[in-house]
Amino acid sequence: MAIKAYLYNKCDTCRKAKKWMSEEGISFEEIPIVEAPPTKEELRRIWQASGLELRKFFNVSGVQYKELGLKDKLPSMTEEEMLDLLASNGKLIKRPLITDEQKVTLGFKPEELEKTWGGK
Repeated sequence: MAIKAYLYNKCDTCRKAKKWMSEEGISFEEIPIVEAPPTKEELRRIWQASGLELRKFFNVSGVQYKELGLKDKLPSMTEEEMLDLLASNGKLIKRPLITDEQKVTLGFKPEELEKTWGGK
């Protein structure tokens, strides 16, 4: 399965991850997360493959997260509601989101990218 990197071009951490992957010779398909966020079913597969809590997929420092008051709402939301919300707005998703649907990394941590995706 090809590596998909859901990125936002105005996001500094996305640019760093893209540069890191390119420098390490890792080929990936770049997907604009705002214009083409993963579907609810894609998110479900990615989340389940990640082994992470679903709330870890939320961009807690984002404007929409704060405007929607999600800090207070998430604890009482169902998984289905969270998946619907994430699929509805790419800016709510923590980025970069990189996956081959078996492995998943969220955010830019070079050591985690190295461990998960390898490199030169």
